[in-house]
Amino acid sequence: MAETIQQKISAFLERGPFAVVGASTDRSKYGNKVLRCYQQHGKEVYPINPKSPEVEGLRAYPSLGALPVEVPAVSVITPPAATEQVVREAAAAGVKHIWMQPGAESEAAIRAAEAAGMSVIAGGACLLVVLGYHE
Repeated sequence: MAETIQQKISAFLERGPFAVVGASTDRSKYGNKVLRCYQQHGKEVYPINPKSPEVEGLRAYPSLGALPVEVPAVSVITPPAATEQVVREAAAAGVKHIWMQPGAESEAAIRAAEAAGMSVIAGGACLLVVLGYHE
């Protein structure tokens, strides 16, 4: 029996630490808001941003492979073409849960993540809504 989206979200949120691929230094961007949402809820989170050494007071890493710890769950806020590359990196890094935020998903990325054995959340559910984000 297939997992419901709610079951996938619950399983995702039970695991940490988390990584945010596409974490942005621009506070108006979703890549920043998702990172701050994890922070607001006291979750251990690692920003992935190859262009910035720090995001929201946290050391940023250029890729999932550069992280000092294994992260089982990753939020992705990247353009769809980049998300396909992120899925390959996530599979290599042992990620089990991937949440493609609205606008980041592509059919190819979803298929690749599922083929790699990841639990995929895509197609509408937004972490900011589920956890309850506030500016």
